[in-house]
Amino acid sequence: MKVVDADEAVRAIKPRDTVVIGGSGGGHAVPESLLEALERRFLDDGSPTELTTVHPVGIGDKSTKGLHRLRHQGLLKRVVCGTVVDAPGIADAASRKEIELFTLPQGSLSQLMRESAAKRPGLFTDVGIGTYVDPRLGGGRQGAEAADPPSVAVEVDGRPLIHYRPVTPHVALLRGTTADTLGNISMEGEAYFGEMLSMAQAVYNNGGTVIVQVAHVVEKHTLAPKSVKIPHFLVHLVVVAPDQTTTYESADNPGFAGTARVPLDELPPLPKGPRGLIARRAAQELFAGAVCNLGSGISTGVAMAAAESGVLDCVVLTNEQGLVGGLPMSGLDAGAAVNYDAMIDQPYQFDFYDGGGLDVAFLSFAEVSPHGDVNISRFGGRIVGVGGFVNISQGARTVVFSGTLTAGGLATSWNTATGALSVDAEGRARRFVAEVEQVSFNGPLAVERGQRVVFITERAVFEINDRGDLELVEVAPGVDVERDVLALVGFPVSIPHEPKEMDRSLFDRSY
Repeated sequence: MKVVDADEAVRAIKPRDTVVIGGSGGGHAVPESLLEALERRFLDDGSPTELTTVHPVGIGDKSTKGLHRLRHQGLLKRVVCGTVVDAPGIADAASRKEIELFTLPQGSLSQLMRESAAKRPGLFTDVGIGTYVDPRLGGGRQGAEAADPPSVAVEVDGRPLIHYRPVTPHVALLRGTTADTLGNISMEGEAYFGEMLSMAQAVYNNGGTVIVQVAHVVEKHTLAPKSVKIPHFLVHLVVVAPDQTTTYESADNPGFAGTARVPLDELPPLPKGPRGLIARRAAQELFAGAVCNLGSGISTGVAMAAAESGVLDCVVLTNEQGLVGGLPMSGLDAGAAVNYDAMIDQPYQFDFYDGGGLDVAFLSFAEVSPHGDVNISRFGGRIVGVGGFVNISQGARTVVFSGTLTAGGLATSWNTATGALSVDAEGRARRFVAEVEQVSFNGPLAVERGQRVVFITERAVFEINDRGDLELVEVAPGVDVERDVLALVGFPVSIPHEPKEMDRSLFDRSY
């Protein structure tokens, strides 16, 4: 192991290399100093070029950091990742067909790192069958045409599967908290473990270079052996970045690192209006002992709703990044949590999800079709990707999708005296449409799997019935069903009996 500065470290990257990048979302264990140095090298020297980057989780602050640093034309040839929602420059480059972009299930990519480390023939999975990541339906391609897509359709014992080909990486850009002088890496200050070890093993076994950014270096044999996440023999270069932050928004957060507990009354309350209301209604789907996942968007509010109603300690909230228990965060800090019970490596969390371990999953939607197909991956001219959405939604027994009925300018109010919801300004975009732009969740296949699927909005609740049709089951007090709901849904909705009234107390607390 050699300690070098970031500029020297990234000179190990050669044109047309495949680079695996650790980290998650808004700076969680992201090797930002290395990404910054790589951008600087390209702008100064015009090299390296035509790189392929692979990172299971989206990386960036939705502005200037993370993978957005690598947006410059010529630097990248291909990006394979879960989502680009955090890196708008990459999404824009893909829209212009300047790069190849494949947005694939976060869990499958995470597990693929482990398969690639072992030099097994890749990952074979049914996760994503019937969605846009299915090679039969596009294979997750969001950018330029590619001669060698990362996955192919196969059949094993008559069962359709997706075969993700193994990755043969040349360089790993990873992050830890502490390195000793031998090169052992610990992650005691990080909000996320991810698949750092698998990435390091994959690069090492391919004869490549493993580069790890850390906050500080200590003398050898001073790290507790069980705290070492990446053993020294896998590490080639260490870069010290003493100013690295827990996340982009939180400079030094012991709560995210799991070294301190945070009083819940110090956390921000649920927002007023539809977002808080929807989160509270979604939380009513919780039950004692339930093991749950909270996705991004409105669904992150379910944790606070559970906390305020006193049921947080009765359920197990998890997130796909590997956290168990506690209170997951939202916004750019989504993926982190406080007061959690355990942090495990991400591939193992997805093993549990894919195996059907989740009782309830709370996710968001952008578009919904008549038979419950859901799109969150590409809409309104935006490339987003799926993150862990496909793994989570396909594996849970109950899937609760949350979102407003319309989007873009929606304004609602609650009249406490009359107990009625008023739609003061309707959203410009309809979200329940005859056909979704991309299928991120396949409704008919969910019915075949026996899943319960619920859609919660600020004025109505729907479920997919046994016939595979969307059924209206609840409406908000004061809402005109024909005018305020059915007229804004772009297809016929099943109403076999009078819909129930949504709980009025939810509105009293949310407005």
